Amino acid sequence: MRLSFFPALFLLIIAPSPGGAYETDQFNNRLQPIADSSALMNRQVTLAIANSITSWQGPRDDMKVVNGIYNKIGGRHWVDKLERFAMDSVDIEKLDTPSHDSIYSGHPIWATRVAALFGVGPTLRINDTLVGTDKFGHFLSQGRKFYRRWLKVENESRAAEQSAFTERALFGQMSTGSYSNADLVANYEGYRFYRSLFEDNIIDGKPAILSWENDHWIMQRPFEWADHINDYWDEALNINHFDKVLYPHMKQRLLTFCDDYLKAPELFEINDEDVLMQRYQDIQLRDTSELRLNALCVDEDATPIATSGTVSSRH
Repeated sequence: MRLSFFPALFLLIIAPSPGGAYETDQFNNRLQPIADSSALMNRQVTLAIANSITSWQGPRDDMKVVNGIYNKIGGRHWVDKLERFAMDSVDIEKLDTPSHDSIYSGHPIWATRVAALFGVGPTLRINDTLVGTDKFGHFLSQGRKFYRRWLKVENESRAAEQSAFTERALFGQMSTGSYSNADLVANYEGYRFYRSLFEDNIIDGKPAILSWENDHWIMQRPFEWADHINDYWDEALNINHFDKVLYPHMKQRLLTFCDDYLKAPELFEINDEDVLMQRYQDIQLRDTSELRLNALCVDEDATPIATSGTVSSRH
């Protein structure tokens, strides 16, 4: 184990916990039916946009709009306001996965590091996709940073460099052992959201959400999470890249979900993956397809593997 791990772990332990969770888990209880919360979450963002342009004074200022939305549902602390809303709302159903009983539980502390200390955040359903609540913080906060970098360089791949660095560094793989592909997707979609406020066809076939007319803003359409959330937000489909210390433990843990896979393989399929791979080709996703259950849960002869009574879900 590298000595650099210990100061990194110390810094994260003494820092405030980001809502008590650094990771999410869309494997446990995946077969549990929960209601889709798109309508309620759409409303929160639409209201934030509308409130940011109400009683506008002064000339057009796009960053003032962006910052206004961010101040209403984003946040400068560990948990963004929209993320906290999703975590706390009794009207939003979540998977029944306790924060300390997840795919990261039971492994040696030196393998899971901070993930074992702080547990995982809740998972809800948006656009018929299972999404960890942490992704809303990525969308609003990291997406805003991505957007600001893009304004400077006007190059998506260069703007994406910092997002990928964050996943490699102290608040990513260095401290948890996990490089989250889904976090990078949420960051990028947040950037697309901020651009879609002012530009037509950022969302294919749709006008900008806002239009500047004379001396004020007009809202041309409501916000919809369906424009941004897809299967690549789901960490049971777009699986994390684990470092060499954590990888063998996580591979064994994922094998314990083969029974769930065999019961409902359709719940582990990625829709329109060719389209998604094209959209996200420049944001430095890492190939983890060997850890998908449709790869893990069959042997070399393409025979399904059942795991009941063969592999414990806890060490």
